[in-house]
Amino acid sequence: MTLVNDVSVDVRASAQATLDRAVAHLRSLQDPAGWWKGELETNVTMDAEDLLLRQFLGIRTDDETASAARWIRSQQREDGSWANYYGGPGDLSTTVEAWVALRLAGDAPAAEHMLRAQDWILANGGVERTRVFTRIWLALFGLWPWDALPSLPPELVYLPRWFPFNLYDWACWARQTVVPLTIVATLRPVRPLPFGIDELRTGAAPDPLQPLRSWGGFFQRLDRVLHAYRRHPIAALRRRAMRRGVQWILDRQEADGSWGGIQPPWVYSLLALHLSGYPLDSAPMANGLRGLDGFLVTEPTPDGVVRRLEACQSPVWDTGLALTALRDAWVPADDPAVVTAADWLLDEEIAVRGDWSVRRPRLAPGGWAFEFANDGYPDTDDTAEVVLGLRRVAHPEPARLRAAIDRGVRWTAGMQSRDGGWGAFDADNTRELAYKLPFCDFGAVIDPPSADVTAHVVEMLAAEGQADSIAARRGVRWLLDAQEPDGSWFGRWGCNYVYGIGAVVPALVAAGIAPTAAPIRRAVDWLVAHQNGDGGWGEDMRSYDDPALAGRGESTASQTAWALLALLAAGERSDAVDRGVLWLARTQRADGTWDEPWFTGTGFPGDFSINYHLYRLVFPVSALGRYVHE
Repeated sequence: MTLVNDVSVDVRASAQATLDRAVAHLRSLQDPAGWWKGELETNVTMDAEDLLLRQFLGIRTDDETASAARWIRSQQREDGSWANYYGGPGDLSTTVEAWVALRLAGDAPAAEHMLRAQDWILANGGVERTRVFTRIWLALFGLWPWDALPSLPPELVYLPRWFPFNLYDWACWARQTVVPLTIVATLRPVRPLPFGIDELRTGAAPDPLQPLRSWGGFFQRLDRVLHAYRRHPIAALRRRAMRRGVQWILDRQEADGSWGGIQPPWVYSLLALHLSGYPLDSAPMANGLRGLDGFLVTEPTPDGVVRRLEACQSPVWDTGLALTALRDAWVPADDPAVVTAADWLLDEEIAVRGDWSVRRPRLAPGGWAFEFANDGYPDTDDTAEVVLGLRRVAHPEPARLRAAIDRGVRWTAGMQSRDGGWGAFDADNTRELAYKLPFCDFGAVIDPPSADVTAHVVEMLAAEGQADSIAARRGVRWLLDAQEPDGSWFGRWGCNYVYGIGAVVPALVAAGIAPTAAPIRRAVDWLVAHQNGDGGWGEDMRSYDDPALAGRGESTASQTAWALLALLAAGERSDAVDRGVLWLARTQRADGTWDEPWFTGTGFPGDFSINYHLYRLVFPVSALGRYVHE
């Protein structure tokens, strides 16, 4: 017993020392304006497509090409492929895009690294098996026939809201991408490159059509009808649809020049406007290109400067999490870092209506987005986390703070879907029929409720004294119904079941579910069973495709912290918790943060993964702070 007590004291002391170093490092990263922003790392498709965009627009320079090519080469795997996340398997479409970008940079196809890529591509189906988005980029340069791509008629913008595939059946990120693509695919431009891609072709025939009685088969045949219509459209209707699509794009450009603050709709919107006659020096084009430059990350290496493009930036999300982390570490509520962060967040509140109001027309605006500039698309997840942070601040203007919190809570509660859960950006965005379209072979295209987002909202409502509200009770019921048979929850926006449990357990306990209740105990048992031998937790992105990998992977600081947050909320003061805390203490860097090359964030489960560089710091600070002080 004495030994147990001695160990407990040692763990607590180690946790406190680790926490102090981490808090000091987190403080050092705050911008003078009050925000935090870690790099949002994805994969080399961002860099390949950036070069291709600049080539198409005629603005690519030798210097930016050389620095982007260095980065792309540095990420190639030994087998010749490129992966979508650290340690992941090669991805065919990413590898093809990287190969084309390096050819654009002047790499000879006979170079050793290019031959390795070519061999891997051919062995994995060739360019014929790439996703539609990759083949659209190839078509822009005459490397793939437009006729062999799914049809995207611009008349889509006229579909009424009750009709399947209307714009608001798509997730916000998808609708912002689809609209400009309808314009690009209608105009079908070709600007040839000085090289071809015959080296990447296998000559394989297209897959046979699916059975007519299946949805997939029906839409494949409908696509043939739409191709025929493209050749003989109703001319006046098509002209009006094209004009309406362009205006739709212009109406949604953000102050920083972006569309939604994310790469896909941004680059396709620039292409659509350019092809519609907007010159490069016009305000929409110039602002859009200038904004893209602000998403570039450059750093020196022994081989020269490398340049990579962030797919998105996450300052509001990062600042909300950092604010909560500092308060969990018992940094005073009136500390200058805390108050400055709150000031910045208050200025970022969104007071205008966006696409979300289509399904919630009577709901007053309020809440926060993910990025520096994205007024059209606030989201419930960011809003919940920002509210959880702001409510713990001793602000010099308490009435201003309280009013913003109240607006955020009302808006978020009003975004609840009919089934009781919350999606991130829209309510009731659940029509799965879109996945049957030939166009939809990559990523999530709808935004249904998820366990992690719903949990964050429930936790926010509980913190605001609304645990007994109808919205919170329906959210709790949704979460209980969504628990997997093994006791875990699926993680939509973070990898994966560890993230889901890390979000849901604290929310359920905050909402009044007893730590001794069966759903909580099953989740605790799952975490204990999946703890690594070194004391940490980790989960590989492949768990989205292979259930056998659920909760399995190299230990990471962020995922270890998620597990600890759940265990601590469940009242656990156990060997599993102590081992997790000691793993964080043992692996901390001298500067107070942690190394985490593994990707633990999710854009599209199974398709697009993210390494949030601040996750490795903010979540451990919260977990260690709660361990030491609660």
